[in-house]
Formats: sequence, C-alpha cells, structure tokens
Amino acid sequence: MSYFSDDILSLAQTIITEFAAKGLMVSTAESCTGGLIAGALTDISGSSAVVDRGFVTYTNTAKMEMLGVQEATLASFGAVSRETALQMVHGALYRSEADMAVAVTGVAGPGGGSVDKPVGLVHLAAKSRSGEIIHREMRYGDIGRDKVRSATVQTALEMLLKLFQA
Repeated sequence: MSYFSDDILSLAQTIITEFAAKGLMVSTAESCTGGLIAGALTDISGSSAVVDRGFVTYTNTAKMEMLGVQEATLASFGAVSRETALQMVHGALYRSEADMAVAVTGVAGPGGGSVDKPVGLVHLAAKSRSGEIIHREMRYGDIGRDKVRSATVQTALEMLLKLFQA
C-alpha cells in the first residue's frame, strides 16, 4: 500500500521510467513537504537508478548549511520566497550528482501563515544542469496541511517532468 494518490504515483512512475531510459538522476530539496517528493519517487521500483539524494531542510540553518542558501536571502525575503526556492534548487543540483533538481518551500498550515504569506503559499523551483529553470508560486489556499503537502508533491513532479520534456 502506498501513501500517495494514483495521480502522484503515475507521475513518479513516468519520471522514473523516462529518467532511467536517458540515464538521468534527480535530487530534491524539501521544506514544507518534509521528504514526501523523494518518498513518492522512491515508492517506485527502480528508483535507485534515478534518485540521487534528497535534502530535507526544514530550518533556515539547514537551508544554509546543506544547500548554501544565503543568510541575506533569508533575512530579506524569508524562507517562503521565490529567491529562497531558487537558491535551494541550485544547492540541491550542485551538491549532488543529479542532472535535475526540484525544491519546495511553503506554508502548509494550519498555522504559520500571514497576510503576505498565507497558509497554502508554496514556492517551487526546478533546475537542470543545462541551466533551464522553472519557478512556480502556488496558492493552494487553506485546504488543510495534508492537502497542501500532497498538492505540492504533485506540482513538483509535474515540474520535473516538464523540465525533462523541454
């Protein structure tokens, strides 16, 4: 039994199959999802040929130490920002053996939101070694912690697949 929806598992299966066929590897940098993206990918048999590593960087200190996110970025823009997501994905890519990486940072709730950064706000970034980068700002709304995290996993996997197909 899997913890993931059929839609998420289908995306993960496609990524594992397609990336394996091209000999490509992926890494993840996760804050609000706490490793669920890597979990969805590794739920698929054969994922060891594709998943290089996952970084769970829940704190600002972890983001700085593990991914090289700049303290000035966190101070100026906050952990939940486009700028932080872009630095996280860069760190995940270049501190791994991966060809592509995805990063997520957001407010899953139920608390922690503000007027500027409400519950359900998530910044996602995907990047390839060729330099192509995708950023998305998602506002899932206050739909519940589990649903925000699940929607984030699905969006992250869709972004990896889009980057692969570009």
